[in-house]
Amino acid sequence: MSEVFIPPTHPRYESLVLRERIVEALRHNVVALQGLIAHGRGECFDYLLGEQTIEPTLYALRAAAAALLLAKRPVISVNGNTAALVGKEVVELAREVDAKIEVNLFYRSRKREEAIAKLLRSYGAVEVLGVGEDADTTIPELYSERRRVSSRGIYVADVVLLALEDGDRTEALRKLGKFVIAIDINPLSRTSRCANITIVDNVVRAMPKLIQFVQELKRLPPSELREIVRNFDNEKYLRECVEYIARRLIELARSGITISFPK
Repeated sequence: MSEVFIPPTHPRYESLVLRERIVEALRHNVVALQGLIAHGRGECFDYLLGEQTIEPTLYALRAAAAALLLAKRPVISVNGNTAALVGKEVVELAREVDAKIEVNLFYRSRKREEAIAKLLRSYGAVEVLGVGEDADTTIPELYSERRRVSSRGIYVADVVLLALEDGDRTEALRKLGKFVIAIDINPLSRTSRCANITIVDNVVRAMPKLIQFVQELKRLPPSELREIVRNFDNEKYLRECVEYIARRLIELARSGITISFPK
């Protein structure tokens, strides 16, 4: 953490702590400069959600947990912001569902790959794919640096969990027949609309809850897990998220959003 002191009594304490973690990760080559912009965009959508996990998202988290438990070759794709904010939880989730962890970056450099892998190993990751020569194959019809993936990871995965990703790669992975779970706080994005299951939430809230659901659902037989996944309708869920935001904004507008200061 940087030397900036954030009073615990500050009304935006948690948000400011997360900002500092992202800035500190930038200094250590984990986060790209553009990642700060992405984080700010996410903060905006978190405001719209009321900075909380809304009820429909609990069903998405449950379906995502079931899909990960059913997977034969699950992979968790990690970028800089994900590693900085929930690196520890990524490692824990991978352990719970026996998933591989792979670094995949739009703003790719060997220095960033190694910095992210080092951070994940500090949290207990035994193997981190997608670093250097391990990104030895490419995703067809994808032309950014995210096309480079590991032949032992994303390329052969049946289920891929993406956090804070982009629509191009989500579309390309779907064309390859992958089942894609996306954590994207923007319900309007192409990532959200193209994924099989989208978790519309802040990743720092979503990942711990996803781990909890995995631990709870482990006792269920595969037939029940398949039923949970089958009954989840991502398009309907995204509509519910947008409707929730719309209702909340209308309620705020009608009730007034002014702030009263003490005299």
